[in-house]
Amino acid sequence: MANHQEIDGVFVALADPTRRRVIRRLGHGPTSVGDLAAEFPITLPSFMKHVRTLESNGLIRTVKTGRVRTCVLNRERLELVDGWLAEQRRIWEGRTDRLEQFVVEEES
Repeated sequence: MANHQEIDGVFVALADPTRRRVIRRLGHGPTSVGDLAAEFPITLPSFMKHVRTLESNGLIRTVKTGRVRTCVLNRERLELVDGWLAEQRRIWEGRTDRLEQFVVEEES
């Protein structure tokens, strides 16, 4: 399981709707920063801040070939979120199972 700092950074990066849209778009495959930025009604410098946030938290990687910078989704990093959610699900299902057992025993 990832440490709290890692998972916190991923959640901070995913908290912004623009960054979630970038992640969703990159789920379809790598694309250039220019093509990605064209899909958003913000300036390129503002868009690059989002790219840097995603990259610094390990959700995407960028590769520069000549003058073109291409963004690639790091699916492994998203597994941190999946693992954290699975752990929370186990905890809460256990709690609701115990609550159900308590209620059923009290009714008997």
